[in-house]
This record gives sequence, structure tokens and C-alpha cells, in this order.
Amino acid sequence: MHDLIVNVLETWASYFANHRALRTFIDFLHVGGLLAGGGAAIFADRITLMARRLGPAARIEQLNTLRGTHRFVLAGLAAVIVSGLLLVAADTDTFLYSKLFWTKMALFALLLGNGAFLVRAEHRAELGDEHAWKRLTATSAASIVLWFLTTLAGTGLLNMG
Repeated sequence: MHDLIVNVLETWASYFANHRALRTFIDFLHVGGLLAGGGAAIFADRITLMARRLGPAARIEQLNTLRGTHRFVLAGLAAVIVSGLLLVAADTDTFLYSKLFWTKMALFALLLGNGAFLVRAEHRAELGDEHAWKRLTATSAASIVLWFLTTLAGTGLLNMG
């Protein structure tokens, strides 16, 4: 089994290295997913932070906006995950031994976990729990920070390995 995995990874790495259009597409998928998912999330997070200071009607409208944003964010995250796995598989020797890569993965895990907390707080707020808005604004603020830190770590991987 080990030999099969090594053979598949070596074949993929060779194919990836020798096809510029493929590399470009996968890089675009990674950055495009980040732009779409992260952009939508940051926009929704920013509006959520502003909605906390507004009345109940504005908050309900914001919750409706959030609900529609999740599909877009999840699609972006799916593109980031698929392309990220393909990028790692193309250069396992670099990524698997990089502290910066594992820092990025830890930040990404925190981002996903925070997203789960955000959705849970959103559902509680939809049910009329006034205290849920504190959790919702805290997770929205954390989301913005985590999206940027994860992006910074990814950018560092391009330049520092």
C-alpha cells in the first residue's frame, strides 16, 4: 500500500511540474476559492458586527443575509481544500516538513471551528436568543482575523516554504 501511495504521489508531482496550464488552474482554484469564500465571509462578518448595534429588524435582515452567504463560503472552502490537497500532493517533501505549512493548517482548522461556532450562534439568534448576538459578533470578529492570518501564512509558504 505504501508503495502505491508513493507511486501515485510521484506520478502526480511529475505531471503537475510538467504542465503549466494545470499548475495555473490549480493555483487559481486555490486563490479563487480563498477570494470567493473569504471575501463573502469577511463581508458578512463586517455586516454582522455593524448589525449588533442596530434594532431587531436589522438583525433579522442580517441573519437572512448570513444564511445565504454560507453556501458561497462553503463552495469557496471546498475549492481551497481540493486545490490545497493537490498542491501538497505535488510537493510533499516541502509541505509535510514545513512549520509554516502546519501553522497554516492549524489556522485553517481554527477557521473551520470558528465557522461552526458562528453557525450555531446564528441559529440561536434566529430563535430570538439575545445573548447569541454576543457570540455571533465575537465569532465574526475572530473569523475576519483568522481569514487574514490564514492568508498571510499561505503567502508566506509561497515565499519562505
